[in-house]
Amino acid sequence: MTLPPIVSRALAVAGLLLLVQPVAAAELQVVSSGGFAPAYRALAPEYERASGDRLSIAWGPSMGDTPNAVPARLARGEKLDVVIMVGYALDDLIKQGKVLPDSKVVLARSSIGVAVKAGAPKPDIGSAEAVKQALLAAKSIAYSDSASGVYISTKMFQRLGIAAQMAGKARKIPATPVGEIVGKGEAELGFQQIAELKAVEGIDLVGPLPPELQQVTLYSAGIVAGSHDPAAAKRLLEFLASPAAAPAIAATGLEPTADSK
Repeated sequence: MTLPPIVSRALAVAGLLLLVQPVAAAELQVVSSGGFAPAYRALAPEYERASGDRLSIAWGPSMGDTPNAVPARLARGEKLDVVIMVGYALDDLIKQGKVLPDSKVVLARSSIGVAVKAGAPKPDIGSAEAVKQALLAAKSIAYSDSASGVYISTKMFQRLGIAAQMAGKARKIPATPVGEIVGKGEAELGFQQIAELKAVEGIDLVGPLPPELQQVTLYSAGIVAGSHDPAAAKRLLEFLASPAAAPAIAATGLEPTADSK
């Protein structure tokens, strides 16, 4: 991802701040859910250059039953230092004692968007009624197996009064970006976090769900209990939550919780 000059300058400032404190280089094992992945890919190289630490990254959903899901990784004892995921799913891991409770930082807010295959007609989604009609008219619909999909399938369809009509044509997509399914023409409409949709080629983003249907998800990060270097993990979290990281986060379609300076 090519960052605009303002982002590069902000990250350079962050790098100088990191270099002020001489610390031994560390290697951290990080797992991030897809919603924060584009931002992480932009920020991680800058952090490594500035801090001297090495970040080993893996990807996995915040929830669900797939082997790469963050809870599944921790359940089978993977040696991790930092997890980046949906906030309420992180809270569950804190309650289970798998993430240090005082380590949680909120990184960004994420809205749900709608996508179609590139070049396909874009339906009206400007109101709840318009979304309802678009869903009824679509022959196939895809949603994620993470936070946005849980909301779409268990709350939004019911709120619109079309749960029965959706049962035969809306499907959950496990462990694969919804945009890829839409881009292949396997679903007419796709619902997922905007940051995740923007990262996929071959689709057009119709826009966010209207305010009356929108559900904002918080992406948070925490230090895994048993991390081999919690001090280094804390430095990474402080950087990701800092104002210097905010422009790169915003460039991916997320709303950073820290104000950029």
